[in-house]
Amino acid sequence: MTKPVETLKDLLKQKATNLRIHSIISTSEAGSGHPTTCLSAADIVSALFFHAMRYDITDAQNPNNDRFILSKGHAAPLLYAAYAEAGIIPSDKLRTLRQIDSILEGHPTPRFEWTEVATGSLGQGLSLGVGMALNGKYLDASDYRVYVLLGDGETAEGGVWEAAALASHYQLNNLVGIIDVNALGQSQRTMYAFDIDTYCRRFEAFGWQTIGIDGHDFDEILPALAKAKAATDKPTMIVAKTFKGKGVSFLENEDNWHGKAVAKGEDLDKALAELGPVHTDIPIQIESPTPTKPSADRAVPTECEPPDYAHDEEVATRGGYGTGLAKLGTANPDVVALDGDTKNSTYAEQFMKLHPGRYFEMFIAEQNLVGAGIGLAKRGKIPFVSTFAAFLSRAYDQIRMSAISQANIKYAGSHCGVSIGEDGPSQMGLEDLAMFRAIPGAAVLYPSDAVSAERLVAEAAAYQGIVYLRTSRPTTPILYNVDESFPIGGSKVLRESDNDSVTVVAAGVTLHETLKAHEILAADGIAIRVLDLYSLKPVDKKALQTAASQTNNTLITVEDHYPEGGLGDAVLGAVAADGVCVHKLAITGMPRSGKPDELLEHHGISANAIMRKVKETIAL
Repeated sequence: MTKPVETLKDLLKQKATNLRIHSIISTSEAGSGHPTTCLSAADIVSALFFHAMRYDITDAQNPNNDRFILSKGHAAPLLYAAYAEAGIIPSDKLRTLRQIDSILEGHPTPRFEWTEVATGSLGQGLSLGVGMALNGKYLDASDYRVYVLLGDGETAEGGVWEAAALASHYQLNNLVGIIDVNALGQSQRTMYAFDIDTYCRRFEAFGWQTIGIDGHDFDEILPALAKAKAATDKPTMIVAKTFKGKGVSFLENEDNWHGKAVAKGEDLDKALAELGPVHTDIPIQIESPTPTKPSADRAVPTECEPPDYAHDEEVATRGGYGTGLAKLGTANPDVVALDGDTKNSTYAEQFMKLHPGRYFEMFIAEQNLVGAGIGLAKRGKIPFVSTFAAFLSRAYDQIRMSAISQANIKYAGSHCGVSIGEDGPSQMGLEDLAMFRAIPGAAVLYPSDAVSAERLVAEAAAYQGIVYLRTSRPTTPILYNVDESFPIGGSKVLRESDNDSVTVVAAGVTLHETLKAHEILAADGIAIRVLDLYSLKPVDKKALQTAASQTNNTLITVEDHYPEGGLGDAVLGAVAADGVCVHKLAITGMPRSGKPDELLEHHGISANAIMRKVKETIAL
């Protein structure tokens, strides 16, 4: 009898079986992991990786590859299994899952080349997908699609709905989400259990095309993916009912298996017997992406136009940021800007006016603002993400994850400190320096005039990795010549003499207060050194040590920030081992509304407070 010709659905089903077996074995070998959530999504991933998606298996960096984001990052073994089945990594490498020297980590990170973005902190994948889809549709004019696999439990996260609203607003028909509705969370049943209609109605209300399916039936999976590909003016969300632990009788739809590997021995043998053997040599051809455009078509970055200010001008550093960003956009076609409806305060609007096609308004949704920025960064753009410094704290988890994703992204926080004045404490960024100094590899910059702000914008773009640029609201005098340079990791000595009794280290508005104090103290015969610490991380340790050695081994720091984790702690960390005495002036207590000068005085970071501290210190 002639063997019947296998259909595509049969082949994909066999691939899904392989994915389940790999996931069970790799987590059992590791002794930990989340195999049951891999089993629920195996049919969907099989259909995506071996039918719907187009990608070059020899080139993870091909810019026209379809992108896949595993938002439910705990299903990482399934992701690695898919790449093994695609022939990208050897199957025996799957047994190194979660080992300290393995690139196959417990949740995906870019240490594995085919993982573009780190996931595992739930609710972030859709925002990452929005950024990649924005790039494909509006910047690169590429025909790649972005597929995001979400868990049903993570749709309780607000960031998911921020992304859903924005994707609809920008009509991202190249974005396809799939929700794996297996109804089992970590500790109990999910909010809507198997009610896929409710999930569909919710996304429909946000302007998405929705398709409810049985996530284990290829007769429903494949048409849904085809319909998603045919979308012309809106994103698509496929809502798939599945069973956690599908294919293994003692796991399927059973509680208390989340995050538990199947033990080696009788349980593992039973699971593998039920799943059947791994099918080798399944004749499936992965479709290649369309060819990329020649690189010669791309504009080449040029040097930024230099700052242009009169010596007697007063300009806020946020204004210098806006001007510098607009100039940078002219010089570098890869620079893009995103803002959360604060562009007329951060001055990102200057970029928008000159480069409207590379500006994305993200509205008041800071988690998605950052997540989309990461997605753009991972597609080769240099995103500058701006809002009030205080509001970046709402997206701190996304900022943290941007470091794990190794994203080349720049953050700008305006309206820092009590110097914003009457708006009051809810608007005052007073924790931001501590937040960003804690991010591995991040550079933290704090300009004190418009010249340094412009220069540091260009430095931020040239820096490979995360940069935070802190800007202030008040207008302040120009301190530097327009040809001055500001390398990351540097500092500037603005006042010095052979008779300096102490060095005062400041940045931003407090540097200007320090300069006022310097003049008044000089009239009283007291000389102090003034150091502008515009780079808090990396910090100019050598300059601080030199200044301390020449000024009685004493430094006074003054900052418009809480005492913990800011400029003072950066200085202390640099020189404490040398026995340098560091006195910190910073914001203590809870601020309130008031005029900027009143608040600087009230919180002890004004020129008067600096003079008092200097006199107190030299009297010791």
